[in-house]
Amino acid sequence: MLSTCHLLNDLIQSLLPAIYPLLKENFALSFAQIGLITLTFQLTASLLQPLVGIYTDRHPLPYSLVIGMACTLCGLLLLAHAPTFPVLLLAAALVGSGSSVFHPESSRVARMASGGQHGLAQSVFQVGGNLGSALGPLLAAYLVMPRGQTSVEWFAIAALVAMVLLTRIGRWYGTHLSAHRAAQAAAKAGSRLPRRTIVMTLVVLGLLIFSKYFYLASISSYYTFYLMERFKLDAQAAQLHLFVFLGAVAAGTLAGGPIGDRIGRKYVIWGSILGVLPFTLLLPHANLMWTSLLSVLIGLILSSAFAAILVYAQELVPGRTGVIAGLFFGFAFGMGGLGAAVLGALADHIGIEAVYAICAWLPAIGLLAWFLPQMETSRRR
Repeated sequence: MLSTCHLLNDLIQSLLPAIYPLLKENFALSFAQIGLITLTFQLTASLLQPLVGIYTDRHPLPYSLVIGMACTLCGLLLLAHAPTFPVLLLAAALVGSGSSVFHPESSRVARMASGGQHGLAQSVFQVGGNLGSALGPLLAAYLVMPRGQTSVEWFAIAALVAMVLLTRIGRWYGTHLSAHRAAQAAAKAGSRLPRRTIVMTLVVLGLLIFSKYFYLASISSYYTFYLMERFKLDAQAAQLHLFVFLGAVAAGTLAGGPIGDRIGRKYVIWGSILGVLPFTLLLPHANLMWTSLLSVLIGLILSSAFAAILVYAQELVPGRTGVIAGLFFGFAFGMGGLGAAVLGALADHIGIEAVYAICAWLPAIGLLAWFLPQMETSRRR
């Protein structure tokens, strides 16, 4: 149910970048303004998520998920009827605020329902979001682009369905709350790593998140424009390529968690971020066929890292599930938003193809995974 709600939530959120070509035409937007819309959405999500996690770690709110989805619904309806650019920014902020509640709280409930297979649980939860992100551009291409901006309001049905499911999840959350608190207290009591090691490791994980989401921002926000400019595709054909890439992201997300459960999360993190480097370096020089193939490989490999990073961080700081989930989801969203804004402004000056050539080097930051402690060994001790 959480994965289904994640699908519906991220489907709604992915409509925003998917209809950028339509908004660009309707409002005569520059690339910098498109980046500002993404930045507004990502910052409202990223800045509020850690605060939500801190508060709900101390004062759990089982029905907060429903409230967050109601906020997303309001932003969606406002997006459908926005008359001006400032109203577009407000709609993006409302959708981002709903996301700030949904992600840390639903990640906590996924861990509660994991039965000890934390990587698998996070992957199953996150793959719903990836599928929703993949479906958004596809539905936008065939439902929104031909009918115009107001047709976005039909996706309010998805938000209403999610609110019904989240009400049921909130009830389950409330009945299992006491057991969850006892498990958190036991995990916190078993923590052994020195504070300095924890801080250093969180910094390294943050840099890896920066690398991953700055690069993903170049794909999710500007891939359609890149294909339209470089290969002269129309908007619908470009969005189909984006759908294929996001489908590969969903498949990689589902694989990363259980693989981390079996072989260790550090190896998944290392292989995911650094392992994608050869393909990102080749992408700016490829023809259309190889661009499609390389984008699939990049999506599969790079997306396998996040579930492993999140569970690794939750084991690094046991008993603070909400704070860690909020911090990492928030930081990921923030880096995505900052990346969209920076890369959009850069694309206005040097061109979108040059931006892809520069971003190709970002996965080299994956070398920092060498400094991550081996958590499985620490847990056995």
